[in-house]
Amino acid sequence: MSATVLTARALLLDMDGTLVNSDAVVERCWRRWALKHGLDPEAALKVVHGRQGYATMAVLLPDRPVEENYADNRVMLAEETADVDGVIPIGGAAAFMAAIADLPHALVTSADSALAAARMGAAALPMPAVRVTAEHVGASKPDPEGFLKGAVELGFTAADCIVFEDSEAGIAAGRAAGMRVVGVGPRAAALSPDAHVEDLTQVRVEAVEDGSIRLHISAA
Repeated sequence: MSATVLTARALLLDMDGTLVNSDAVVERCWRRWALKHGLDPEAALKVVHGRQGYATMAVLLPDRPVEENYADNRVMLAEETADVDGVIPIGGAAAFMAAIADLPHALVTSADSALAAARMGAAALPMPAVRVTAEHVGASKPDPEGFLKGAVELGFTAADCIVFEDSEAGIAAGRAAGMRVVGVGPRAAALSPDAHVEDLTQVRVEAVEDGSIRLHISAA
């Protein structure tokens, strides 16, 4: 079994698809929304992952006033926050979070703070002390703003950070921020991240004496 070793000083973690498997609820909510607006649900689901809701709506309904997207996004967030049926941790997430508990890391998610708390709680995962949620950014992924803010909050440069992401929008955001990316799960496999894992059981974390973080990533 081959292994890739990456070294960083801080880790920036997406939530949905990376730490938490929320696909069931995401698909339920977005299928309803797509059908309501006369869209093909399967086509809609290809673009929902990684973005804030209003940004997904802008892709799917490009001629619709942005105010309507923001209004629909508020409704969508309330629905998603109330529905945690089927929300479970990604394989290895609990052990991974325990391994990095005392190391510099932040959550960088397109969810708002209430949705992030609901899903991390449903998956029984600890909420990082440093987090960049939807309220903290002016632009959704694939814009790099969230990851750049996460690095600043932790006190590190972009080059010091490694991003964990599952989606096309998220991986694009990490790259645009000038960071290396570990892709997690099936959506990430075709996006040429710096390393790819099926889940977090393939990642071993080593705290180095100089304060750096060494990631041992085993091949599937």
